[in-house]
Amino acid sequence: MASKVENVFAASRWVLPEQRELYLQVKEDEKLIRQPVLEQDEMESMQYLIRDSAREDYAITVTWWKQVKGQLGKTCSMWGVIKWIDQNGRRIKLVNDEDSQWIMLDSIIAATS
Repeated sequence: MASKVENVFAASRWVLPEQRELYLQVKEDEKLIRQPVLEQDEMESMQYLIRDSAREDYAITVTWWKQVKGQLGKTCSMWGVIKWIDQNGRRIKLVNDEDSQWIMLDSIIAATS
């Protein structure tokens, strides 16, 4: 006996590549967040940890917010040693075994050792 398909329309439905791409873009947009606002004491402790990593040459994990659309963005995270603090450009250079990244100080939302 042949098995019944519960929903004939769902089984035979097809989607254009453009529709799929738009759907996936909407799903990605739902994951975006606003830039978190930090308290003064959180900022001071992060700055101390960043300066200490640069001075003592030990690895930390830095999390920063990256703008994607307007006021919305995503968080990125990377571990490494702070090799350079650019006071004029207000950015740091984070280096690990695989990569190096310049990160703006104003976009950093967390730093942990």
